Amino acid sequence: MQDTAKFWDGIAEKYATSPIKDMDAYTYTLERTRSQLSSSDRVLELGCGSGSTALLIAPGVHEITASDVSPGMIAVGRRKAEADGAGNIRFVAADVLDEALGAEPYDAILAFNMLHLLPDLPTALARVNRLLKPGGLFISKTICRPVAGSGWTRERMFLSLMMGVLPLLQLVGKAPFVRITRIADLEGAITRAGFEIIETGNHPAQPPRRFIVARKALG
Repeated sequence: MQDTAKFWDGIAEKYATSPIKDMDAYTYTLERTRSQLSSSDRVLELGCGSGSTALLIAPGVHEITASDVSPGMIAVGRRKAEADGAGNIRFVAADVLDEALGAEPYDAILAFNMLHLLPDLPTALARVNRLLKPGGLFISKTICRPVAGSGWTRERMFLSLMMGVLPLLQLVGKAPFVRITRIADLEGAITRAGFEIIETGNHPAQPPRRFIVARKALG
């Protein structure tokens, strides 16, 4: 975990200023997420990065805890929140298993572009389930393997190339852990963790970033 934090610490400032590659897809999933939340909700975001999405979610909820394994990312997020005058965001340097996330259950947990970075997805999803209130929502967006027969788009070719060189980059500390799965495998893992999937979509379509809204069982 220290190596992972060190990697993201090293790129925190650059990451914070990098433009969003597909603004239409980002805006759509942001609005779908907002539509699932209410002004009374306590929300946890896992893998918040530099806090950009947390800052956009914050005005529509009671409070949001924005967490990331990287202290460097959290430092950038706190700086941005202070500049924006956002008073209902709590930034925490922690991973999904960390006790610093608190014991009181959340109404909703968000995980955008981070599930593929987890070495032990089943354990992480079980922890998400425990952190949620009965009936609470788990909202995620995750890059997945291209759908069969979708053709060789430029994005798909780039992803294939990156996955080929990724082990070499990881050996020299230039890339984090990454495991890109099929959509069916991702949704199966979420279902087995005790969730009912109530909304899905690919935004963008290729390579698919699977947007999933899942509800924890009531009892």
